[in-house]
Amino acid sequence: MMMGWGREIQEKPSTASTHGLSRRVHGIDPAPFPFPAPPRAPARHRPSTSSPRHPFRRTSCSSFCLLRHLRFLLFVPYLRAPRPPGTIGSSSSLVAACHHGPCCACALKRNPAGRRPPPSMGHRGDTKPVSGGGFSENGKFSYGYASSLGKRSSMEDFHETRIDGVDGETVGLFGVFDGHGGARAAEFVKQNLFSNLIKHPKFFTDTKSAIAETFTHTDSELLKADTTHNRDAGSTASTAILVGDRLVVANVGDSRAVICRGGDAIAVSRDHKPDQTDERQRIEDAGGFVMWAGTWRVGGVLAVSRAFGDKLLKQYVVADPEIKEEVVDSSLEFLILASDGLWDVVSNEEAVAMVKPIVDSQEAAKKLLVEATRRGSADNITCVVVRFLDQKPPAAATNGSPAPVAPGK
Repeated sequence: MMMGWGREIQEKPSTASTHGLSRRVHGIDPAPFPFPAPPRAPARHRPSTSSPRHPFRRTSCSSFCLLRHLRFLLFVPYLRAPRPPGTIGSSSSLVAACHHGPCCACALKRNPAGRRPPPSMGHRGDTKPVSGGGFSENGKFSYGYASSLGKRSSMEDFHETRIDGVDGETVGLFGVFDGHGGARAAEFVKQNLFSNLIKHPKFFTDTKSAIAETFTHTDSELLKADTTHNRDAGSTASTAILVGDRLVVANVGDSRAVICRGGDAIAVSRDHKPDQTDERQRIEDAGGFVMWAGTWRVGGVLAVSRAFGDKLLKQYVVADPEIKEEVVDSSLEFLILASDGLWDVVSNEEAVAMVKPIVDSQEAAKKLLVEATRRGSADNITCVVVRFLDQKPPAAATNGSPAPVAPGK
């Protein structure tokens, strides 16, 4: 609009309106210009430039400045919205690229009229928090989960709490998958990751290698399946696999796993952020870059350095998991898996302190969710708690419920 207005002024300079107005606003007599002054409206219809309330009093090029400032104010939200490489100006890519934080451009794209759209749970049918739990058949652990839309207008978190019998052995499979650019990537990972893992021929003999290969394979499947969508999408994955007396944690992205061992909070995963020295070096070695756009982002777009999906950034945003193994013994009390909707407002130590006195795993997960909501978390919130039952439970529980009794005991 501004450029068109400017061209119109240049193409029609044959009247004194422009020159006269400019010099009059500056307090200069327009008489030296040999053009007749344009007809003026009666005084009662003209704003007085001498009035202290007149917004353009003694202002040079007032109309031009107004248009320029309006253009800047309208363009700022789009500057704040990250764009995938090669799609500058694409409004659909703006929505796809946003991650972990509300964006003005995204809101306008979803609802151009400016009205807040009705909340959607994505993979669930309502906006109410959901929770549940259970026990392993061998009585060695219990689990609970709780998930909430939070302050977001759509639900992109998924979780998995699954107990399978594999070759006659009880296996626990737990995961939190935090999607961005839509829910489809997180849903795909939830539906396929663990199914692929337990089919791997090295699942028992070399569990770490099986996990690494399964993550890569599932990511490739997602990229192949994601060819019919215009918007780029991705997902984190924080997973825990219980095999015998081993707890194997594998993480991609910024969801997190924390254990309580001997009463201490211990992070058993690392958030994959672009500003970490090794992650930044890896991205730059691959030809990418990291820049500040509200937070540190890969290519100025994505706020995590590892994820499933994200095909436009796949060269830099890998799905290679970091894997850590823990021994399940009497000192290991419980495990917490959660999306960053929890960790943005609750520290590792605070989360462990909240869960420790609550024997019921489902109630513990709900406690974390309620506390994150109370503290103003702006994201979807999903928490999974796995409590190991071989050790003596805490003496007191805040919810007043007795210690759970596993089936067969």
